[in-house]
Amino acid sequence: MDRTEENRQEYKELQCTVMRELSKAKQKAYDELYTRLDTRKGEKDLYRLARQRDRDGKDVQQVRVIKDRDGRVLTSEKSVQRRWKEYFEELMNEENEREKRVEGVNSVEQKVDKIRKDEVRKALKRMKSGKAVGPDDIPVEVWKGLGETAVEFLTSLFNRVLESERMPEEWRSSVLVPIFKNKGDVQSCSNYRGIKLMSHTMKLWERVVEARLRKVVEICEQQYGFMPRKSTTDAIFALRILMEKYRDGQRELHCVFVDLEKAYDRVPREELWYCMRKSGVAEKYVRVVQDMYERSRTVVRCAVGQTEEFKVEVGLHQGSALSPFLFAIVMDQLSEEVRQESPWTMMFADDIVICSESREQVEENLERWRFALERRAMKVNRIWPPLLGTCQYTDIDWLIQRSCVMWAGAKFCWKMKSESSKSWSAEGSMKCSKISWYTGAVTLVFKNQADDIAPQIITDCGNLTLDFKQLGL
Repeated sequence: MDRTEENRQEYKELQCTVMRELSKAKQKAYDELYTRLDTRKGEKDLYRLARQRDRDGKDVQQVRVIKDRDGRVLTSEKSVQRRWKEYFEELMNEENEREKRVEGVNSVEQKVDKIRKDEVRKALKRMKSGKAVGPDDIPVEVWKGLGETAVEFLTSLFNRVLESERMPEEWRSSVLVPIFKNKGDVQSCSNYRGIKLMSHTMKLWERVVEARLRKVVEICEQQYGFMPRKSTTDAIFALRILMEKYRDGQRELHCVFVDLEKAYDRVPREELWYCMRKSGVAEKYVRVVQDMYERSRTVVRCAVGQTEEFKVEVGLHQGSALSPFLFAIVMDQLSEEVRQESPWTMMFADDIVICSESREQVEENLERWRFALERRAMKVNRIWPPLLGTCQYTDIDWLIQRSCVMWAGAKFCWKMKSESSKSWSAEGSMKCSKISWYTGAVTLVFKNQADDIAPQIITDCGNLTLDFKQLGL
């Protein structure tokens, strides 16, 4: 086109027309988005967009360098891939020390019914759309779109798997994606959680098996994780009511939170089979679940590419549809002799809270839990678990040693500021007068030291330092 004044004017007019249409299309898309988000169904989309915006702002998904086990930063793509493989291969193939079981357990040999079409329909209905696909690149939307044709095919396929106790070899592969835990060094592999992207068809099979296991196995009332008609909200509500009752009565109550190290990744599979049999699961289903974990292998997908494939011989699959219930079975059996009735003991998967009326009793209960779990390779975090209380603490040495209090995802720690150097240090004397409530969390209040002590609130959103005057105390 010749660069004449007439052509230039025509180009400007066309450009303005395109910009107007683009603006209209953009506004229409936003209007549809806002309308959808304003509905009950759109609430999940709102949280998803917020999480994605938060991740994009942190830029943790594009970390292209990582540290080795000695703390040296690796920059080349090959070395970064080797480090990711080395870390997860070690994590998923090494068991913690445990006692070998000498007692046996009777297996339940019984005939199991064939898979019915209505079971497959329910499993399809429970599968969420829009999830990342596994190595076979077949999303669950394909099966949902095929309707009854898919139901008939899947019912036939699942019955063949159930009868032969052998699933397709393609289902044994997965892609492991490291997800940052939003805490600690972003270049440290230990601060990432490995989520496996598995075949959606295998997840459907897991849903069918899970539904049958839930009809057979009765999980204790203290377990709130992934249980029907229960949620973390119920556990938090029960704990708050318990603490408020004791606080109103000016009675002591101590709660300790137990944290398990790499809980899902370190479950010994022999313990899993034992706990399933002890829970009354038919041997047929035990062999079916064993087949799901036999010859399993994975690759790590990171920002610099994909690692070589390696085997996985320890732990449960994070990202599996069946794993949460299998873990609940394990925790139910391992805690049978040490747990108390709710709300004195409450669990949400691997998160445990133990309550008692005295500090000595809660520490004794903690040791009983530690022994019961660690003898079966479920390692309790050696950093002293966070402890809450409604009493007045006068043991300053004990208070300083356990200078971390956790409640509802927030950590509170404190430091002393020297008047001479104006620098933060852990020296000085502190007198704790009470523990009071602030915005649903526990706040420590000190006598005559308010100007010298600054509580530091550490949350997933970053660090924030406040003084007691800002807290209104």
